[in-house]
Amino acid sequence: MLYMVVEHFKDAPAIYERLRERGRMMPEGLEYVSSWIAVDRKMCWQLMRTEDESLFQRWIDNWKDLVDFEIVPVRTSAEVREMMTSGADR
Repeated sequence: MLYMVVEHFKDAPAIYERLRERGRMMPEGLEYVSSWIAVDRKMCWQLMRTEDESLFQRWIDNWKDLVDFEIVPVRTSAEVREMMTSGADR
């Protein structure tokens, strides 16, 4: 399943320093897909994939001192269109 992770940065320079030193620190089974950073570097939107939503807490524990998180399950537009066409989720 796909998830949009909304990150509210507390300290962007410290985040990028930790990222350089330790990488993303994601548990196996949690996959980074892509991300977008606000121009002011105060927010990040990451698209991630996992079949085990509980893995997010292990990852968040590595960053919660520097970032506040929102985790939102999402579907692609094509998936929703197919669901609506087939009547699967009405």
